[in-house]
Amino acid sequence: MPTASLMTEKLPLIKVVGVSASGKSTLVSALRAAGWNARPVSQEHSDVQDLWKQFGFPQILIFLDADLAGQQARRPDVSWDATTLAEERRRLRLAYEHADLRINTSNLSAGQVQEMVTAFLITRAVRRSASPLPPLPRTGGSTPD
Repeated sequence: MPTASLMTEKLPLIKVVGVSASGKSTLVSALRAAGWNARPVSQEHSDVQDLWKQFGFPQILIFLDADLAGQQARRPDVSWDATTLAEERRRLRLAYEHADLRINTSNLSAGQVQEMVTAFLITRAVRRSASPLPPLPRTGGSTPD
């Protein structure tokens, strides 16, 4: 019986990038629970313009955006400002340009984002495991209650 790591290596890699508090970790958790080999990329914190290409080139690149109000609503524990958001978008410019799917999550629930992405992946016939993949450590903010 193949191990979980061997199983995920054979599945297409899906990477999720985006601004802080746009829902990357939440989406990746949901996709992995549904059997897709999804991984978050914290490129918004890096000046490496093609960080999303590192450590395995994705078959699918998903970009999540959020406006300042959306970020503040999701992460009231952090001081956000327009300058920080503009800097994150600058760092993510190349990923945005190459993304297969771009979603502004500001006014969407996590479930709505998951439904949109799931429909996209099914339409693209992206293979997935018949069983959930192991969760990855969370990045970013507070854990949901």
